[in-house]
Amino acid sequence: MDLTIFSIFLAGSRTYFYSTIFFPPHIRDDVFVLYSFVRTADDYVDAVPQQTEEFYAFTDAYRRAAAGEATGDPVIDGFAALAKRRQFDPGWADAFLGSMEQDITTGQYETEEDLLGYLYGSSEVVGLMMARILRLPVDAYPAARLLGRAMQHINFIRDIPEDLELGRVYFPQEALGRFGLSGLEYSHVRQHPAAFDGFLRDQLHRYCTWQGMAEDGFAAIPTRSLIPVKTASDMYRWTALRIYRQPRIVYAKKVKPSIPRIVSAALYNAVALPSGRSRADAPRMPSLQSEE
Repeated sequence: MDLTIFSIFLAGSRTYFYSTIFFPPHIRDDVFVLYSFVRTADDYVDAVPQQTEEFYAFTDAYRRAAAGEATGDPVIDGFAALAKRRQFDPGWADAFLGSMEQDITTGQYETEEDLLGYLYGSSEVVGLMMARILRLPVDAYPAARLLGRAMQHINFIRDIPEDLELGRVYFPQEALGRFGLSGLEYSHVRQHPAAFDGFLRDQLHRYCTWQGMAEDGFAAIPTRSLIPVKTASDMYRWTALRIYRQPRIVYAKKVKPSIPRIVSAALYNAVALPSGRSRADAPRMPSLQSEE
């Protein structure tokens, strides 16, 4: 594997990296290539100041690679080769890059419909690419989309202060208004703590609904690949529960599972999901309702 791709993944996401190492090698390598591509684009638009010229150059280079040109960039060329080998729908990469461009041009979303359009490109298509890498049947694609959406939603919840610094609020303004909030700056939240707690718990219930529906697709995943997928899912669930108990913790720290917790969860899943067991019996995520 190219060292650049490995380094991008290692630096980018603790949960995804330490879950992904439990995939079979041929799948693990493909996931590394996929993640390095999406992470690189995301890093350009999340930089302070934003690296807009670099992002558009990256987009242009990808389009040339998709047309068959070797760009010399291992991230872009690797992804183009992966997309061809795993037969990604070309529209998926276009949607992803479109959502990344929205992070340059759009700071907030008025309605849930607006946000769902962004979520499709930023996360649901990544779930679809993962479904192709795992060779899942087409009827598992809706669940793959929902898993990507659910995980991205937890990122929004966990990263509220970080996104505010970038001038972004990913939650629909209409949803904030239902709880009497005009924004998510801490100075405002401090004056309306109960409203914020209620709002964030409502968003966590939304995550829980999407996550539970996504888990319907676990039955289609071979056990060896289900282990890392479920581990990542479990760690996002752990993050959601931690924030649900104390919503304003997001302003004090970035809630993330430790490396030992991730590895322990993977080892547990390796025992709990043995080869040959029906994936329909895989443990489902309980409701957050019990945390209230």
